[in-house]
Amino acid sequence: MLVGVWTAVLLCLQAPSPAPDPLAAGLRALEQNNYPAAVEALTKAAAADPKDYSIRFNLALAESLAGRDREAIEDYRKTLELKPGLYQANLNLGILLLRNRQAEAAVLPLEAARAAKPAELRPSLYYADALLAAGRFDAAVDAFQNVLKLKTDSAAAESGLGRALAHKGQLDAAAPHLENAARLDAAFSDGLLELGDLYEKDKRTAEAVALYAKFPDNAAAQERAGQLLLAAGDKAGAVPHLEAAVKMSPSSANRLALATAYFGTKELDKGVKTLNEALAADARNFDLRMLAGRALRDLKQYPNAAKQFMTAANLKPDSVEAWNELAASLVLGDNYEPAIAALDKLKTLGAESPSHLYLRAIILDKMKLLPEALDYYNRFLAASHDKFPDEEFKARQRARIIQRELSKR
Repeated sequence: MLVGVWTAVLLCLQAPSPAPDPLAAGLRALEQNNYPAAVEALTKAAAADPKDYSIRFNLALAESLAGRDREAIEDYRKTLELKPGLYQANLNLGILLLRNRQAEAAVLPLEAARAAKPAELRPSLYYADALLAAGRFDAAVDAFQNVLKLKTDSAAAESGLGRALAHKGQLDAAAPHLENAARLDAAFSDGLLELGDLYEKDKRTAEAVALYAKFPDNAAAQERAGQLLLAAGDKAGAVPHLEAAVKMSPSSANRLALATAYFGTKELDKGVKTLNEALAADARNFDLRMLAGRALRDLKQYPNAAKQFMTAANLKPDSVEAWNELAASLVLGDNYEPAIAALDKLKTLGAESPSHLYLRAIILDKMKLLPEALDYYNRFLAASHDKFPDEEFKARQRARIIQRELSKR
């Protein structure tokens, strides 16, 4: 008897267990947020029953939640082939396409989802977003207006409508919608900054500055306001905006702009201090070196200016601007031989001009190299063609004097 019992137990243990159901396992993993396991199980279930649209839908859902958008898009499309017009598949497919910057492709499934549930906010809003992202601005305006009929205080719809109008060039019509969006939800304030950029492109600088000024805690907005004022010649107006930008988020660009503004308002000590801070943080910045050189030149610190221009020239050896400034600063500092070397470099770059010929003549004259100086005064006069009347007058006078001196030798 005992033998029989043990035999039964042994037979029971040896009997094969039933195969696990991949669909059930996949749905269970999906509910437990174990998306990789859900994908694995539901892939098997779909292979076993390829015509079941619900399995394919759940597989696409699991893939999207697992971050496998490309596969999810494909499986949502297969779902819709099996079950055309399925609302949730159209909606999810459109959202995924929009998320993956395929806005034009997203329009059709989202339009179908919106048509299936016209009273639902979500499909209507996504449909409008897709039209906007696809650059279909006329249709986007209509779609966002429709969303606002469903929910009058939708910040997302107000922002989208404003942006669509702005891209149509209707900036005045766009502004109140973008402002209302920011009022309803601060997260949509960036739409106003986008409007500011469009004001700039439309040459409406004052309105752009006024808009950026509404963002005192935004370093980028303050920097842009300062840059615009600086470009317009309002250096004093630019200073507070640039000071705020540097305080919040110092960079080479905003420090350079602030230093430029300080020098423009004759606040030389502040300008030099700002430049030194900028150079300490970004020693290889060509533009900073050039500004530092010009600032020191204007302060008549010619040797120090020449050092900055030499550094700039070494950073960009083909910069005609840097070698020009270096040559001039060296001459002003009575450092003639390096100045000639700088002029030689300009000649090598193919940038020698009549003014360079005149400058070389002056250097040679100061160095008492009179025959060479006379030669370059004459070269300058031959090349200038009445473009530099004051310098031509001086060159003729000096050439005559040198000629007399040489004839006495």
